[in-house]
Amino acid sequence: MRRSLPLFCFLFLAVSHVWADSPAFDLTGPKVDVHVKRGDVTLPIGQTPNLLPGDRLWIHPDFPQSQSERYVLVVAFLRGATNPPPPDWFTRVETWTHQARNEGVFVTVPQEAQQALVFLVPETGGDFSTLRKAVHDRPGAFVRAGQDLQAASWDRMRLDAYLNEVRGTSQTDPRTLKERAEAAARSLGIRLDQQCFDKPTDQQAPCLTQHTDGMVLDDANAQSLVAQLANGTAGDLMNQLSYSSVGGGGQFSPYIGAIVDTAKILASLHTAHFQYIPALALPTRDTLNLRLNLPPSFRDPKSVVVIALPPVGPSKAPPFHPSNPLESSCVQKPGLVFHAEGAPLVFATDLAHDLALHIETQQGPFDLPVAAEAAKGGLVLRKPLSAMPPGELTGVIRGKWGFDDWEGPRFNLLSTGPQNWAVAADDQSALIVGRDDTLHIQGDSALCVEKVVLRKPSGGDPVALKWKAARPDLLEVGVPLKDATPQTLLLDIHQYGVDKPDTLDVDAYAEAASLEHLTFSAGDRDAILKGTRLDEVAKATLNQITWMPAGLARVQDFDQLTLNTEGSTLDLDPGKSYTAKVLLRDGRQLKVHVTVNPPRPQVTLLSRGTQDVAQQTPSPVRMGSPDDVPISSRLVFFLKSVVPQTFPRNQNVEVAAADGSFHTVLSLADGSLMLEDNRTALGTIEPLARFGTSAFGPLRARAVSSNGIAGDWMPLGTLVRIPGFKELRCPHAAKPCTLTGTNLFLAESISAVEDFTNATEIPPDFTGGQVVVPHPASGGVLYLKLRDDPETVQTLTLPVTVMAPANSPAGQTSAAIQTQPASAPATPSAPVTPPADGAPATKPEQQ
Repeated sequence: MRRSLPLFCFLFLAVSHVWADSPAFDLTGPKVDVHVKRGDVTLPIGQTPNLLPGDRLWIHPDFPQSQSERYVLVVAFLRGATNPPPPDWFTRVETWTHQARNEGVFVTVPQEAQQALVFLVPETGGDFSTLRKAVHDRPGAFVRAGQDLQAASWDRMRLDAYLNEVRGTSQTDPRTLKERAEAAARSLGIRLDQQCFDKPTDQQAPCLTQHTDGMVLDDANAQSLVAQLANGTAGDLMNQLSYSSVGGGGQFSPYIGAIVDTAKILASLHTAHFQYIPALALPTRDTLNLRLNLPPSFRDPKSVVVIALPPVGPSKAPPFHPSNPLESSCVQKPGLVFHAEGAPLVFATDLAHDLALHIETQQGPFDLPVAAEAAKGGLVLRKPLSAMPPGELTGVIRGKWGFDDWEGPRFNLLSTGPQNWAVAADDQSALIVGRDDTLHIQGDSALCVEKVVLRKPSGGDPVALKWKAARPDLLEVGVPLKDATPQTLLLDIHQYGVDKPDTLDVDAYAEAASLEHLTFSAGDRDAILKGTRLDEVAKATLNQITWMPAGLARVQDFDQLTLNTEGSTLDLDPGKSYTAKVLLRDGRQLKVHVTVNPPRPQVTLLSRGTQDVAQQTPSPVRMGSPDDVPISSRLVFFLKSVVPQTFPRNQNVEVAAADGSFHTVLSLADGSLMLEDNRTALGTIEPLARFGTSAFGPLRARAVSSNGIAGDWMPLGTLVRIPGFKELRCPHAAKPCTLTGTNLFLAESISAVEDFTNATEIPPDFTGGQVVVPHPASGGVLYLKLRDDPETVQTLTLPVTVMAPANSPAGQTSAAIQTQPASAPATPSAPVTPPADGAPATKPEQQ
């Protein structure tokens, strides 16, 4: 046994390699008609998932009248891999005889049978005895072949159903190809390449139907249906091989079982007269349509076609279940699909037949015929629904799985009737003419609503409205009233299966604002007005303070209008009740209650400046704008408290980037704030220590009270980072100089003149330690623009180190030290060179 296993694996690999390069069962073979009778019931082979001992099979080989080569049809029954069948379990049929052609043959499944196979054998002397001996001597090989061929046939039917759907839809309705292909793939267990839908429409179908060998996903139910066949160590070995990479696992999964078992048969049963080739049996009603993977041979060794019949043993129904068990469906809705999944064979075969949706009602049961449609992802009604009493119902799929009664998934259903609809309480006055509004309508259920129509009592064409179900019992309806006048309107709510619509009266009101309250904090210039139809507000006044509209927003069921004033609100008492006057655009004046909240902290910026940090070398760069704050400096600023008039000791100051990317808090407790007097505080911050080297951009500050209430932001300037300039080396003549330093990429450009004529542009990805810059006009003064503030011209002043001439005495080296880039340690880094004749500066290529 130990020696035979490597030999068997070698034969398997060799044969599977041949099969992998061959077409996948694309040769049309002969047809065989089969009926199965169990008791008093006869079914076509296409509706038979299993056989049982005692079943009576009618088998009719369907060869053409012109068939020149005579075939012997042999029906064989097996009883497992370790128990050879007796001689009388083989039935020989001469297909060319009058009886076989016109009447067929009847065969009964014997007791203890576990598998059934059909062989088509070219007529030769001793053909029957040779085949019977081969099966008798090696029953396990044929047991495994039958199992794998049956599974492969069902997989092929799933694949063919998917391919037919894609090809048909691409020709009849390409616009629905994506939706129908995805639904078919889910129903049939097919791997779908979503990238195909990114292609042009005419290329989607060919993309979806290519590489078919790896499309069919594993169906555990189909595997369990044939698991009643052979098991044991040999079967386990073949299973492992069929799912391994060398066996084509994942690439030839639909047919790998048949390929592997065929390899075993070829390796062990090949004789001088016979070779065995597998056939997939694809039933259509009572006909087995055979598909071959190799052309039959009519010369020695002649080809014996091996066909698997359904497994012998108890039937196992598929685990069919609703796609969403909690979903409810309107049973009267046309084109209703009962979405279900988990049983690809229900969609690909006729094994599940005579299906109906069974519904129990107070008026008695209803049985509605349904059909499985893979492209719709579920079951659909075969004919229009008859009248059904209203209420919540439960429907269950009932039918046959082969000969057995079968009960499938259950669905939550609703049969609707006339309803009492009502406008939601918050929307009783929501319809205002002159604009589009949204109306919320409550009812028993919105599941069966078909459409909502707006009518005028005076007549005119009805208008279909846009709507959606916001909740199972709530409709959200858009009502266009831009050109309407104040009046009562009629809403007709149409439902599936209900002859007459439910009509609802709604009132559209004139363009008048409804004001709820005006809110602001003492000292604020902005106020918030809450109400409805606030787009008509022109201004609001209180104690000679005037607010003007600054921005309108919709918050939940109210308008929210932001108002702004140039006056001061500091004198308003938060504990006092006020009433403001609101002027509308049409001249009408309304009143509104005012809520004045306690003041927010407010401070003013008196002054600010920068200082050099102790123990740091002063920067040679002089800022060109007072708004620029070097990150390595110390920023100091004076704040004066406005509200309250004294600066509270528990009040903090938040300093942050304008985009919120970094921030810190200054306080008296940590010493970053210091009171000069009871109203003025000095803020001190070292940006480099607080924010790190990656902080840059606009900087701002605001006061924050002890209870977390924040005031308005104030600009503090722009935080900039400066390269670490070290040395400027220039020749005697007015030639370009070499500027050395660190983080030179922080400079955007360097020039000898303020207008930046012939400036040296520094690339943002520059990694060198020196650049070649224009010769300064005098005194080592250069001009630069920083990358953090490219609009401002900064001044760089460095002492000029005179470079030695090129022909200096031996032993002296050039003073222009070049640093090397990190990516090429052995190659000197060439400095950035200044432009010639006004051209932009370039960075030399690094070798």
